[in-house]
Amino acid sequence: MANKIFLLLLPLILSFSSSTSPSDSLSKGSSLSVENPNDVLTSPSGIFSAGFFPVGDNAYCFTIWFSKPFCDGNCTTVWMANRDQPVNGKQSSLSLLKSGNLVLTDAGRFTVWSTNTFSQSTVNLQLNDNGNLILYDLEASVILWKSFDFPTDTLLPEQPLIKDKKLVSSRSQSNFSSGFFKLYFDNDNVLRLLYDGPETSSIYWPDPELMSWEAGRSTYNSSRIAVFDSLGNFSSTDDFTSMSADNGVGIQRRLKIDFDGNLRLYSREDGRDTWVVSWQALSQPCRIHGTCGPNSYCSYVPDFGRKCSCLQGFKLNDHTDWSLGCETEFNLSCSKNDSGFLQLTNLEFFGYDYGFYPNYTLEMCEDLCLQTCGCKGFQFKFIKHDYPSNIPYCFLKTVLLNGHHSPNFEGDLYLKVQKSSLNSGTPAEEFRLDCSGAVVTQLGRRYAESHENGTIKAILWFVCAAGVVELFGVLLVWCFLIRNQNHTGASKQGYFFIDTGFRKFTHSELKKATRGFSEEIGRGGGGIVYKGILPDGRVAAIKQLNEANQGEAEFRAEVSIIGKLNHMHLIEMWGYCAEGKHRLLVYHYMEHGSLADKLSSDALDCEKRFDIAVGTARGLAYLHEECLEWVLHCDIKPRNILLGYNYQAKLSDFGLSRQLKRESQAGSSFSRIRGTRGYMAPEWVMNLPITSKVDVFSYGMVLLEMVTGMNPTEDMQNRGLVTWLREKMKEDNATDSWIEKMVDRNLKGKYDKDIGKMEILVRVALKCVNDDKDARPTMGEVVQMLLHHENGSVSI
Repeated sequence: MANKIFLLLLPLILSFSSSTSPSDSLSKGSSLSVENPNDVLTSPSGIFSAGFFPVGDNAYCFTIWFSKPFCDGNCTTVWMANRDQPVNGKQSSLSLLKSGNLVLTDAGRFTVWSTNTFSQSTVNLQLNDNGNLILYDLEASVILWKSFDFPTDTLLPEQPLIKDKKLVSSRSQSNFSSGFFKLYFDNDNVLRLLYDGPETSSIYWPDPELMSWEAGRSTYNSSRIAVFDSLGNFSSTDDFTSMSADNGVGIQRRLKIDFDGNLRLYSREDGRDTWVVSWQALSQPCRIHGTCGPNSYCSYVPDFGRKCSCLQGFKLNDHTDWSLGCETEFNLSCSKNDSGFLQLTNLEFFGYDYGFYPNYTLEMCEDLCLQTCGCKGFQFKFIKHDYPSNIPYCFLKTVLLNGHHSPNFEGDLYLKVQKSSLNSGTPAEEFRLDCSGAVVTQLGRRYAESHENGTIKAILWFVCAAGVVELFGVLLVWCFLIRNQNHTGASKQGYFFIDTGFRKFTHSELKKATRGFSEEIGRGGGGIVYKGILPDGRVAAIKQLNEANQGEAEFRAEVSIIGKLNHMHLIEMWGYCAEGKHRLLVYHYMEHGSLADKLSSDALDCEKRFDIAVGTARGLAYLHEECLEWVLHCDIKPRNILLGYNYQAKLSDFGLSRQLKRESQAGSSFSRIRGTRGYMAPEWVMNLPITSKVDVFSYGMVLLEMVTGMNPTEDMQNRGLVTWLREKMKEDNATDSWIEKMVDRNLKGKYDKDIGKMEILVRVALKCVNDDKDARPTMGEVVQMLLHHENGSVSI
């Protein structure tokens, strides 16, 4: 009886299977239906698929996505035909009409998208292995239409971005409709990133404070083409170039303007499910315009990520929409006697200036804003020039937009408020960014109800269920065999996985680059560093880690942590080698070696030492307060501070670093003590909770060594050096001669004009090495103290 039923259903099964199998092309008179999940176009090698993709509740877009490796419900999309007009999950289809026009129909009634093409000859729609969907006129051998000419938010290798075309971000991570951020060629032929909001718009990349030529861009071109190749090299006709961290072949890539406004290059090796960022346009997310609305500012907090805060005296307009910003709770009169100014440090509001005034003192700027009725406040900062060294600039603000807070910003905002509210102490209202895109817009369409044949539907469900059971059994056996095979192979070869975007070098490549590891430039407990020249001509420092087992943990930490960091005061890593027992790291070569090497010479004057202190503090502030992951370095010492050709400081050696979950910032336990004797905070020895203040302590010891030239591991043991300094300060405080007895002899007395800078380094250092971790400043506060002293505005 069962056999008879099967024979009766066989024609239906075959018909159902053929109608839902993937195809490599679509011919005239054919269509793809939204109701058939397997009704898709697939590229010849199976890398890409095109079909209906769910974007909401009963909402679909015709989309191209990566299908190799196989994705199930989490596919990476690269193009959408109708991102702003999704279609119904019933009776919608993509059809290639006999007229040669490709149309997308919603519920069989509304045409929401078409290619507007026409051909009386044979026409075929094909999806290529490069992700380009092409409509061919086969008889005339011409292309009628292709998706590469109409990008949405993503570029694929060799897909050009040309004049009058743009990439437009999605509205949020879950809302694929058009957002507010755009990558495009401006009228001056420069490639730019633009925030184009409902009411205002502004350019935020390249840095709008720079002229085009200062940003390395050329306006002398007319072709306006940007493209990136399969190796990961991105370039445009305005002379902008960039290279991915994992530059090379055999890697899937995509360039995307994300919903947060950043332009990122993503990479992944074939067969690997995880995309990694191998390049991005901006490393500081709050520098992107439009992040928060008017009268509010963005700050990056490790606990939460990006956060918006209302200015004091303002309240949030709409708790469901942060982009609307904040509204004032007070009314300012034009009377000078009723208004005052609230100083907000390291806070910048870019653009929308009433005017800017160089060489204006703080008092002059206050008077000017008080006399201008529409002035909301003013930005006050010092800008370095060749002569004089620092010039104060005053920027009057009529609108407060594009606000961001950063310890690296060397300026303050003076907010105009009522005098009566200056001492109120009302805290700023803070609110989290809502990136859910949960607002649902109902499309203005009405659909007629359709009636289905119940018997046919029941038979189809029976066939599908039987097919799913059989397919599940086959996949179960296949996965079991593959898993055993992969496990055995991995065990024999000692492979491991590191989620990173760096280039993976072979041991033979690095041996050739270093001429057989012949030129040693450094040595430490973890390994030996050699100088090498990479095949592309770049000079590199190549660290060969010890082959002992303990080197494996340091290698993993170094690669996984530094791969997520990007800052001017952190060392650049270009790649690694993990081959057999060989573990090597490839860095940017630093011409002047380490701070430890230079402290014993007369190469560093007071000015250089102060700049190195500021640069190191900025790098640590980024690790602790601004980067996308909360990172403890755990081994701050002069040997791990490298110096470039202009003595720019860069933190290096993240082998002992530790990434902590954001909720664990209050304190965390470690399995072992980390750091170097003489620079380690007392928390390590006393078994107290470890926080970012251990790095602050180590930084303070480095400052003391930079001023005195005394190595805390050799000359005086840790607390002895600190005690000696405090005693000298107390003894000679009346004569102010204590600093002269402390300054490094290598300076040979050449510190008279910078004696104030040496003094501020000592005072900041002593704050940092306080036994009580809660009494130590944060690294962001250290940056503020150093910069404010340099500008002559704060004394400590």
